[in-house]
Amino acid sequence: MKAPPGIWLAVLVTLVTAGCGGKAEDGAAGTSNGGGGSSMSRLDAGPRAGEAAVEEAQAKLGEGLFQTKGCSACHGFGRRISCPDLQGVSMRRTASWMENQILHPEKMTKEDPIARQLFAQFSLQMPNQGLTPEEARNVIEFLKHKDHESAEARKPS
Repeated sequence: MKAPPGIWLAVLVTLVTAGCGGKAEDGAAGTSNGGGGSSMSRLDAGPRAGEAAVEEAQAKLGEGLFQTKGCSACHGFGRRISCPDLQGVSMRRTASWMENQILHPEKMTKEDPIARQLFAQFSLQMPNQGLTPEEARNVIEFLKHKDHESAEARKPS
């Protein structure tokens, strides 16, 4: 008897999720700083990207890239669309991890425990947008800007 279409994908996702320690909450798994999983990523060790000052000129360029590359089709700020909510991402991840995820998403899914957990949770592979390392850093500055902006909005008046 032939298995129904899609059953193998469901089995694969179940196996990958089980092998990674379960589903991550809000894309924060795999870190020692409050993640839901126990896997550690060598790229996510160290200070969080958002701890550094924002380079506003780069952030403006990154915002343009975020829009023109269609990132907002999958990612929101303060809400989940079809992929991880990016609000607070610069305080959950290092700049190195984010740059590698932007530049080499297919490699990250194969080799990085956090990226594997995100793939298992959202069942979507982030596409490689063909950005340069400088463009990736501009996008990271935009993400830091959004997080700093969000933190300012939460401060009491």
